[in-house]
Amino acid sequence: MKHIFVLIKEVPDMTRVKFDSEKGTVNRNSADAEMNPFDLNALQAAVDLKQICGCQVTAVIMGPPKAEKSLKDAFARGADRCVLVTDAKFGGSDTLATSRTLAAAVKKMGKPDLILCGEKSVDGDTAQVGAEVAERMGIPHSYYVEEICGMSEKEVTVRVEDLSGKKQERVMTLPALLSVTKNINFPQMPTLKRKLESLDAEIIRLKLADLEGLLTEEETGFKGSPTKVLKIEVPRMKTRDSKIFRESYGEFSAAIRGAMKEVL
Repeated sequence: MKHIFVLIKEVPDMTRVKFDSEKGTVNRNSADAEMNPFDLNALQAAVDLKQICGCQVTAVIMGPPKAEKSLKDAFARGADRCVLVTDAKFGGSDTLATSRTLAAAVKKMGKPDLILCGEKSVDGDTAQVGAEVAERMGIPHSYYVEEICGMSEKEVTVRVEDLSGKKQERVMTLPALLSVTKNINFPQMPTLKRKLESLDAEIIRLKLADLEGLLTEEETGFKGSPTKVLKIEVPRMKTRDSKIFRESYGEFSAAIRGAMKEVL
């Protein structure tokens, strides 16, 4: 049986989250957390493959204890195993430290045939972690996958859209990592049966001590992060001024000429 891992990130609801403009930070407690929307597509792609070839699907989240909620949601949507990688020492990880930690967790949980993730997260928007995990594990990876055409014992065939907008078909040797786009599928809602079963779903927890021999304290968290976010600036909302000319065509023409001169 093939083993598919899905890397999931829990993110704040970006329609409700608030930013501290003075400190330049995101107030993650200002909004409920949810599964990264792009990762929903990755999970659905894994479940679709499971229905075709009988794969085992393991969902992995690196985050605080409360991220267990998103893992239960992943179980309700079709995941077989749920793994929460959580430890205070993981706090402050940048994309490099995060990829080291996730790669160690995947290795701890078993040899993967395929790793899936969304193309990016809606809070960080870096699109780096997936590729970095693949590099840490020494496996090939492909980004912007919009279709998984087929998977055999040794290979997976995918269709991607390159930066020029052209379609490419790629054949990759397994194990491999795929970063999928929103175009790959439409995530399905969980059934009531799976939703009820998810309430009692087992969540496997991995701390730093559980990854001994695979990850050191110096490779994760603040210690293992060469990049630091000093400040987040929220752009000001743009407003438009308008003037209404109802009677004087001359004033209207003069205003248009003046506006065009400012632009040119």
